[in-house]
Amino acid sequence: MSDIKKVFTAAACPPAGPYTQAIVAGPNIFVSGQIPADKDGNLVEGSIADKTEACCSNIIAILKEAGTDISRVVKVNVFLDDMTNFGEMNGVYEKFFAHKPARSCVAVRQLPKGVPVEIECVAYVG
Repeated sequence: MSDIKKVFTAAACPPAGPYTQAIVAGPNIFVSGQIPADKDGNLVEGSIADKTEACCSNIIAILKEAGTDISRVVKVNVFLDDMTNFGEMNGVYEKFFAHKPARSCVAVRQLPKGVPVEIECVAYVG
């Protein structure tokens, strides 16, 4: 287990359950799903664009704490509670992930705390 490291930063939404913000395992960082909440765990109000930006900002803070940045993300999973929000989410997403990592985007029935979007990713640090 010495080659597996937990990552935590106070600059991102704290975990809402029994998990860690991210895990570094070998050359990869696995970032847990980030919901649109601030560093104090308060849900972000506003549009899907605002909420997607909050998710991405949390990812950036976590990756920074792990010693890397968003340009090293190789895989992203986006969860939406309604695919009618896809276009607006995607407009914000492409600003953060301009390098176009592999991605899945799925609609789910419900997300934690009733949020409309959650984003998780894997980054390669080599």
